Amino acid sequence: MVHPTSGIHHITAFATDPQANVDFYAGVLGLRLVKKTINFDAPEVYHLYFGDEDGNPGTIMTFFPTPGARRGRVGAGQVGITTFAIPVGAFTFWQERLRQFGISTTEASRFGETYLHFRDKDGLQLELVEREAGLQSTWAFGGVPVDKAIKGFGGAVLYSVAPEKTAKLLETVMGLKKLGEDGDYARFKAEGDLGDVIDVNVKPMEYGAGGAGTVHHIAWRARDLTEHEEWRTWVAEHGYHPTQIVDRQYFHAVYFREEGGILFEIATNPPGFANDETPEHLGEKLMLPAWYEPHREAIEQNLTPFEVRVLKEDLQG
Repeated sequence: MVHPTSGIHHITAFATDPQANVDFYAGVLGLRLVKKTINFDAPEVYHLYFGDEDGNPGTIMTFFPTPGARRGRVGAGQVGITTFAIPVGAFTFWQERLRQFGISTTEASRFGETYLHFRDKDGLQLELVEREAGLQSTWAFGGVPVDKAIKGFGGAVLYSVAPEKTAKLLETVMGLKKLGEDGDYARFKAEGDLGDVIDVNVKPMEYGAGGAGTVHHIAWRARDLTEHEEWRTWVAEHGYHPTQIVDRQYFHAVYFREEGGILFEIATNPPGFANDETPEHLGEKLMLPAWYEPHREAIEQNLTPFEVRVLKEDLQG
């Protein structure tokens, strides 16, 4: 078999207003906008990538913001909750920060950990959990200092219509190890230190509906291009139907839908987001693949302008 995945590469979701999306993930959560590009399959839509300072795999949350998009319904066949890891001791900071911005939070416990639940402007379900593992972020923005900053993904909670089949896939194909069950969830662990903890519902759930406030797909890490090709073969050998390998400029991707209804992607770690911008200027300019460059003027005129900005709550503080 291929070397087991070390965890989540990125998670991609739908959103509505681009400025509200940037204000929330950069302004409130303090993530860095590491790439401003377009949906290569729908150039009238942005594709925005947020992460740590360099946009390392395991930290990357991405969005297709479409003004006026219909609201989705969270349910099976999706990542139900996206989990971010914060430094030990930062829980109270984030409780107070989210309250400062008028964001409602609740606390929950799973597998002996306490989670801070909240939603973004479009209703996407998020949570924060303190974790020792994972490198400390080096990015500070607005009112989020480095020592409190989100490290990257803690993991994700998968909502499946066929949880036993999803669990089998995670173990036999993706190479995660089952750690146990707690109430409504089973827990699986990859070998990485970010984006490595995956919880799956034990009982089947009803399908959700795609749209703003829901996750489109979850992507898993492949170490390099050679391993990526091996992954595609490995997935096909287990009866799934992977797409051809697609060049996404910052990684190569292959997609397949698992039997619980969730769209999986396997993405390469290289080449990364400094592929077409210098590290100090990531996310500052609209970056287009070569085949769209002749249409740049028309594409830019069709996109809603936005800016990365420090929010008034932090300026007043």
